[in-house]
Amino acid sequence: MKNIITQFSRLFVGVLFIISGLIKLNDPVGFSYKLAEYFSEPVFNMPFLEPLALGLAIFLVILEVVLGVMLLVGYKSKLTIWALLLLIVFFTFLTFYSAYFDVVKDCGCFGDALHLTPWQSFTKDIVLLFFILILFINKKLVKPLFSKLATNIITLISIVLCVFIAVWVINHNPIKDFRPYKVGTNIEKGMEIPEGAPKSVVEMIFIYKVNGVDKEFTEKDLMNIPEGAVFVDRKDKVISEGYVPPIHDFTMTKDDSDYKEELLKEPKLLIYVTYDLNLSNPEGMKKLAKVTADAKAKGYKVIGMTASGADEIAKAKKEYALDIDFYFCDGTALKTVERANPSIVVVHDGTIAQKVHYNDTDDLKL
Repeated sequence: MKNIITQFSRLFVGVLFIISGLIKLNDPVGFSYKLAEYFSEPVFNMPFLEPLALGLAIFLVILEVVLGVMLLVGYKSKLTIWALLLLIVFFTFLTFYSAYFDVVKDCGCFGDALHLTPWQSFTKDIVLLFFILILFINKKLVKPLFSKLATNIITLISIVLCVFIAVWVINHNPIKDFRPYKVGTNIEKGMEIPEGAPKSVVEMIFIYKVNGVDKEFTEKDLMNIPEGAVFVDRKDKVISEGYVPPIHDFTMTKDDSDYKEELLKEPKLLIYVTYDLNLSNPEGMKKLAKVTADAKAKGYKVIGMTASGADEIAKAKKEYALDIDFYFCDGTALKTVERANPSIVVVHDGTIAQKVHYNDTDDLKL
């Protein structure tokens, strides 16, 4: 019975680590954004680690896949199980912190393929911890499935393949797009809220200074505010989250007006997505002038979308000879649209027809 439980744990943990790792390996840039969120000031306040987020993301997802493979084939089982235990303890701490303090809404455990609430992520890690502890207690029962040479070769192949996939998707696009803006998506329909969908329940909290101390009052407490109290601020407390459409923060703003309704009706629209012009790849930006000329010659309206300010926009237009208008959209939303900075998105009547990394402009079909 002990051996059956151990082998089941081995299969369960190994397969889940491989699946979880491969999903994130498909989009390591997206996972790096999640790590950067953990490193940010509101969470762990470690901004010095944010520039290292992509490197750490690649290392962690490759480690996750390779450890899953090593466990299944039985490569250095003691070392593998120790590494799995340390990794799951680390992940469990992160997910508990996210859930308890409500600071990160989605841990990114399965990328954009499957979104888990913070408490669901924590529960998943507790289950994994339970099965890894079974493996830890019964390490001697985890034997190699093949000869030492075959086991070494399989492990080495898994490492090489993971590195190849990581390099490929960073320099091109994710192999499988799980994001709300995948090809074939109609942006306007993605923003629709179905009739009868649950609405958010929000409670207004009023903050008053009472005897030099800030105190919170709900609407029903307003009649009981002490005399002499001074109003400080008002905030909204979400009691229950309502339906949030897949696309909910997409704007095309210019001169304080949102033009998305007008632009998404264009039969031929080509968009340069660059969430931060200061961080855009220079070689990628240089290719856009030629793409612009080709697109305009074929009847396309060409625009840019960025979260950068007017000065950065003017500088980029001059430096890269871009005779186009730029529209503002939140940086997080633009990072969701496309990972590359810059990238090209082709839209026909509001429906995404093609998405191209700046390294693949020759593949653009106009």
